[in-house]
Amino acid sequence: MAATGSEKQGSKAFYVTTPIYYVNDAPHLGHAYTTVAGDVLTRWHRQRGEKVWYLTGTDEHGQKIMRTAEANDVTPQEWCDKLVEEAWKPLWEHLNIANDDFIRTTQKRHTDRVQEFVQDLYDKDEIYKGGYEGPYCVGCEEYKLPGDLIEAEDGTKLCAVHKRPVEILKEENYFFKLSAYGPKLLEFYEANPGFIQPESARNEVVNFVKQGLQDLSISRSTFDWGIPVPWDDKHVIYVWVDALLNYATAVGYNENPAKFEDTFPANTHLVGKDILRFHAVIWPAMLMAQGLPVPGRVAANGWLMVGGEKMSKSNLTGIKPQDLTSHFGVDAYRWYFLRAIAFGSDGSFSWEDFSARYTSELANDYGNLASRVAAMVGKYFGGELPASAAEGDAEKALHDGLAKAVEVADRKIGEELDFQGGILAIFDFVKQVNGYITEQEPWKVAKDESEEGRARLATILYTAAESLRAVAVLLNPVMPETSQALWESLGAEPSLGALATQPVQSAATWGQLPAGATITKGAVLFPRLEDPKKD
Repeated sequence: MAATGSEKQGSKAFYVTTPIYYVNDAPHLGHAYTTVAGDVLTRWHRQRGEKVWYLTGTDEHGQKIMRTAEANDVTPQEWCDKLVEEAWKPLWEHLNIANDDFIRTTQKRHTDRVQEFVQDLYDKDEIYKGGYEGPYCVGCEEYKLPGDLIEAEDGTKLCAVHKRPVEILKEENYFFKLSAYGPKLLEFYEANPGFIQPESARNEVVNFVKQGLQDLSISRSTFDWGIPVPWDDKHVIYVWVDALLNYATAVGYNENPAKFEDTFPANTHLVGKDILRFHAVIWPAMLMAQGLPVPGRVAANGWLMVGGEKMSKSNLTGIKPQDLTSHFGVDAYRWYFLRAIAFGSDGSFSWEDFSARYTSELANDYGNLASRVAAMVGKYFGGELPASAAEGDAEKALHDGLAKAVEVADRKIGEELDFQGGILAIFDFVKQVNGYITEQEPWKVAKDESEEGRARLATILYTAAESLRAVAVLLNPVMPETSQALWESLGAEPSLGALATQPVQSAATWGQLPAGATITKGAVLFPRLEDPKKD
């Protein structure tokens, strides 16, 4: 996924958003997958020295929320408050999500601005009153087109996403003139080929728009849990219009002009592919109608699959992230899904695959390397990092390998959203360092007590420790806790400063770890695990 031209950094913050998530239930792995991806992306850009703004939050209006609250015998607001404070916010804290803001669509800072935005469109004659009848999926909060439906064995029409019967709704609504923006959107897509990613998602949206757009119903009158239409309080604003506007209201739309100019539009909207059309069609059309700039890109991740089914509460395949973090740890959790699944593609999760990758790559390749290096510096040099004194071709190969890892990881993670490719580049370097130690056999070199032998041993161990210094910098956006532990064990802090301030681009600059630094062997980064027990 290549970056678009509108993502070039100037004074504007690098602004990344997740979808705002429905609070009809507690979060599962699919929600956490997108949120961790956004966290890694924004941490990476922070370590480039850029201004960053990372937004997430919750979508709290609409018929689905109202019905869920009624089923639990509480008001919609009470239900939202409970879920946000007891489930959503605690999980993001647990997963070390460093978001700059958390927007709730029931907050006044949002609801007032939404009314103003819609009123402006109405005053510009972009909205008119009409009637509509059609199949409606409460789960999607969306009227469905015939091509969006599947048929059950008994002939019942089902939503293709939720596989539940649709309802036939007929109501008087207000409509946004979305159909008028089809040509403008197609022209925009043509001029900005990186706006929708991946390519398969772009093709889907372009083909959809080419078939012709229908005007969008932007109000509902059959229920009242929503933001009132400002000129007609018998209607509430369609939940998706309400929800999409969070990306503007959260950064000061119509309230804080300086903040808005410094942040908006988003450089990257991370979304699930099932809500791609809302973000790639409706959202830019709304912005065009208001004369506001459109986002840099909309990147659709695939679905997490369990047993061949999309992970969701409605399909009973929702798994709590805590089920995994309690066994593997938070950092391994953050690493696994971005390592195992190509962002933008569907991917299957299994406990067995997680366990195998954890043991092979984290425990054996990475964690064991850190432990061995610290142990050998302790054994042969009393824990004091020796100076490199006898570098040769083997060391030059590692210098080159690190430079390549930094270049590839920075491009793939920072620009292309290829988290898997970036992580693999870093771990290829980890494997190279392991190979270097195996070939150089420092335990044998240590038996040569001559000046040349000591110089060679010092070079080998300095080279290995300096390599780990760079790895800690590169993996910090992905695994901040273990990277910090490694950073401290290498004696890099306070001599080099805080890990989070280390620029990823300069990680390849060789020789930053000072000779004489105290190397300590701390707790094992990735301890061996008992055989996992599936629930």
